[in-house]
Amino acid sequence: MLMRDTPTVEVTERLSCSPERAWELVTDIELPTRAEGELKRAEWLDGATGVAVGARFRGHNANAQLGEWSTDPQIVEVEDGRRWVWSVGPVDDPFSFWGFEVDADGDGSIVRQWAKVGTGRSPLTDFVEQHPGKEAAILEGRMSVWRDGMAANLAMLKALVG
Repeated sequence: MLMRDTPTVEVTERLSCSPERAWELVTDIELPTRAEGELKRAEWLDGATGVAVGARFRGHNANAQLGEWSTDPQIVEVEDGRRWVWSVGPVDDPFSFWGFEVDADGDGSIVRQWAKVGTGRSPLTDFVEQHPGKEAAILEGRMSVWRDGMAANLAMLKALVG
C-alpha cells in the first residue's frame, strides 16, 4: 500500500431502520463526535445548516499520536437519501475524500462509511517523506485508525436504532 495508490478503506453495517432514518443519522455531522474516534466536535460553516454540495463544516479532531487539529471539509457530492461525499484539504487537490452511503435492505438499511487517500499534500504526506522506507507501514497504520473510527461510528448508529 502506497500513497500513489490512493487507497480506500470502508466499513459496512446493517441497521434495523428505514433508509430514510439511516440517512437522517449519517447526515448529522455532530453524531460521530459521540463515537470513539478522532472527531471530537463539528460545526457547519458559512451559514450552512445541512448536507449540500458546496457546504463546508469544521471538524475538530484529536488523537494521542498527532495531538489536536481541525479541518474545513467541503461537500463535493450529494445523492439525496443515498450518498454524500466530502473532501478534506484544498478543493482543487484534496488529501482525502470521505463519504457515507445508504441502501435499502429488506426491512432495514445497509450503511457504508468510507475514506480514500487523495493526491494533495497533507501532514501524512510530509511524514511519509521523512520516513520513505516505512511508507507502507505508515499508511497501513493510518488507514487502520480510519477504519477503527468508522467501525465505531457505525456501531454507535446500530446501537441507536436498536
